[in-house]
Amino acid sequence: MIGRLAMRDGAVYAALAAYFAINVLVRLAGPDSLELDEGQQLFFAQWLAPGYDSQPPFYNWLQYGVVQLLGSNMLAISLLKNLMLFLSYLFFGLTAHIIIRDRVLAVIATLGLITFPQVGYEAQRDLTHTVAVLFSACLFGYVFVRTLETPTAVNYALVGASVGFGVLSKYNFALLPLVAALAVLPDPQLRRRLFDPRMLIAIAVAFVIVLPHALWFLGHFDAATSRTLEKLTDGGDVSRAGQIASGVASLVGAFAAFVLPTALVFLIAFGMSLPRAWRAETQWTRLIGRMFAIALGLLLLVVILGASDIKDRWLVPIFLLLPIYLAAKLDASGQPLGSAPARFGAVVAAIMVVVPLALFMRPYLAGWTAHYGKQNVPYGQATAEILASGQHRPSVILTLDHQLAGNLRLHAPDIAVAVPGYAHGVPFAFDATHPVLAVWRRRDGGATLNPSEEMWRWLNQNDALAGRPLEAKDAAFPYHYGRDGDVYHFGYAWIYPAAQGG
Repeated sequence: MIGRLAMRDGAVYAALAAYFAINVLVRLAGPDSLELDEGQQLFFAQWLAPGYDSQPPFYNWLQYGVVQLLGSNMLAISLLKNLMLFLSYLFFGLTAHIIIRDRVLAVIATLGLITFPQVGYEAQRDLTHTVAVLFSACLFGYVFVRTLETPTAVNYALVGASVGFGVLSKYNFALLPLVAALAVLPDPQLRRRLFDPRMLIAIAVAFVIVLPHALWFLGHFDAATSRTLEKLTDGGDVSRAGQIASGVASLVGAFAAFVLPTALVFLIAFGMSLPRAWRAETQWTRLIGRMFAIALGLLLLVVILGASDIKDRWLVPIFLLLPIYLAAKLDASGQPLGSAPARFGAVVAAIMVVVPLALFMRPYLAGWTAHYGKQNVPYGQATAEILASGQHRPSVILTLDHQLAGNLRLHAPDIAVAVPGYAHGVPFAFDATHPVLAVWRRRDGGATLNPSEEMWRWLNQNDALAGRPLEAKDAAFPYHYGRDGDVYHFGYAWIYPAAQGG
């Protein structure tokens, strides 16, 4: 399969485009209930802002644009993700074809991207900002290599644009251009590219792209960093030595979780040819190898400075180059490929079948085992019946979390949805024909008649809503593909300017 794809320019990308189109169809065929990141994206897509929360806004901006074109629906969510994934593979493949002489090995490197669980499966399951940083890292890798080969002003500008997009995708992307710059320094030929005056073009372009969010970041420093710092640390009262030990163990575990599956697939396909190729090298493999080593050193420094919990998906910007690195080593060794491409192709084909099938079957299997997931929650039926219980359409729905807010928005796209801390983005009317609807739930789906203290506190902070009559109700709806009698509860209350009832 891979040999045939390699012999026809564009065939591998046509196959990938078909694969991602299938994933769009799979998502559309599933329940109309959004996952965690999906719900957050649809909630934030109500308005355009220089920043939103602890994640930078590149993906949010793109999602906003797609929602403006297609509406607040599942197609807008799935199409953007799969388009960005396809473009990631495209730029990754273009990079591979520059670095690797053998066309079959270049195709193997391109398809090797799918062997990372964080890319092949997790990105499809729910991740969004990680998809953005994957796209930005693949774009950066391509224009970085192109600029090292052909240092034109346009290429330097593209490097700057890719850095700007990357920083706006995830803050940890900043490690990639730093690592790339440090890895270039030992090579006299490549080092000239780093100190080329046209590097000022790259810096200027990146600065202009990042500036709006950077200004927001400085004004919202706590909101932008607090959650990330919580993720980096375990929050426990541990000794300095204990923190470092925990951080090193976390880094080793994250590195193994990210790298080993791909390395194992290459070992299965190429057998002993892979270790025999280890000593073979080119200028490119030396560069990428230095990038890996420098990145690990910097991550270890982050651990020493206080991090104790490193996530495997945070390694995406740097170590996604592993398939190109391994294929380039094999290319440099000059060993015959034999039946290795067929074995590699069989693994990739299996992944391309298993991933969409697993994603399609997840809600069915969850219903069968009664271990319900986010797609099993009946947001559509709940939204329709709760709205039907009121005398008028609400001007706004108030709720407490992004995922619920996004799902309400999915099923009532004409109604604004607000969450504490983000109500500024959704101004609303409040009069006899424009009531407010408050909706809440328990995470486990249990009965929840009374609003939580957080909901009461939020309502009382709003002068128009404080002290208004609130008749709380509970409604239960069957899970998607759930067992008979298994229901998910929502609490809700209509709020009017005067005691009109609801």
